[in-house]
Amino acid sequence: MNTLARQTPLHATHVAAGARMVDFAGWDMPVNYGSQIEEHHAVRRDAGMFDVSHMLSLDLDGADATPYLRGLLANDVAKLREPGKALYSCMLNEDGGVIDDLIVYRLSDTCYRIVVNAGTADKDVAWMRKRIATTAANVSLNARRDLAMIAVQGPNARAKTWQALPALRSASEPLKPFSGTAVGDIFVGRTGYTGEDGFEIALPADQAAAAWNGLTAAGVAPCGLGARDTLRLEAGMNLYGQDMDETVSPLDAGLGWTVDFKDESRDFVGKAALLATPASRRVLGLILEDKGVLRAHMKVITPAGEGETTSGSFSPTLEKSVAFARLPLAAEPGDLVDVDVRGRLLKARAVRLPFVRNGKAVA
Repeated sequence: MNTLARQTPLHATHVAAGARMVDFAGWDMPVNYGSQIEEHHAVRRDAGMFDVSHMLSLDLDGADATPYLRGLLANDVAKLREPGKALYSCMLNEDGGVIDDLIVYRLSDTCYRIVVNAGTADKDVAWMRKRIATTAANVSLNARRDLAMIAVQGPNARAKTWQALPALRSASEPLKPFSGTAVGDIFVGRTGYTGEDGFEIALPADQAAAAWNGLTAAGVAPCGLGARDTLRLEAGMNLYGQDMDETVSPLDAGLGWTVDFKDESRDFVGKAALLATPASRRVLGLILEDKGVLRAHMKVITPAGEGETTSGSFSPTLEKSVAFARLPLAAEPGDLVDVDVRGRLLKARAVRLPFVRNGKAVA
């Protein structure tokens, strides 16, 4: 255990359950509780849960909240017409590089909940506060380190959440995917990072252990960061710092769909750079045909030229090794490519992402 790493409100619960703890973005986090493969399958087939309290919830309030976010984010919060609706977006620097990817929930015209990544949280808050000062926006930004967050994911996740936490049912049952609601001092979002249905639940830190233990008693499997990574990889979801960062445009990271140019009158940070430098790469999935394991930063040789893997691992659902690859624009799904795996050229097939949706292989 890294005694210098930060601890979530569920840290003692993980240790007591025998979790293997690792340093992740400066936090002491569970990587697994035993079999990472079994944890992965629990989410695909039933229900599993993750401690995601290292991620940071931010509350943005004020008369200028909507125009401020329309200028801050590459995606357009004006799309969020109903309270509770959520949007996935990148937050860019002036060069069009990705400072972070995040989810923003519209609670009202003047109030939003934003959830940012753990490793970038301090940088994100500093950037947002700088933008508030630069634009003289009438808003306040409140970092909610008083909250814990539990993600319950899988085909039976919602039913088991209501079994364990019945007070959440009436407000959360009507939620459509990618929306959220407050239930007293708890916020429930029908969102996740696994490609499965479920909830992400932000709740006061002192309520986290009881909720976790209740979910465990309801048959929700505790899962660690290892399964979370293979699940998001199968689901075609980028990991910040690996699949994109401040040097990579969202257009080159397979995230062009999150950049909204429709309202030509809307300016946002990084817009001019994106318009001046169109996409030079496309992101496809790779499924390894030979024996071996794909990892990040492996050279890929395609009929259209060379590229590189950004994330890679063994897919428990496909029972094959898979990867994301940033490839030349002319690369196509169905292409047979060679991947340099420790000096050996291994055959892989390029496919559209995701590899898995709602528990079923689609690649």
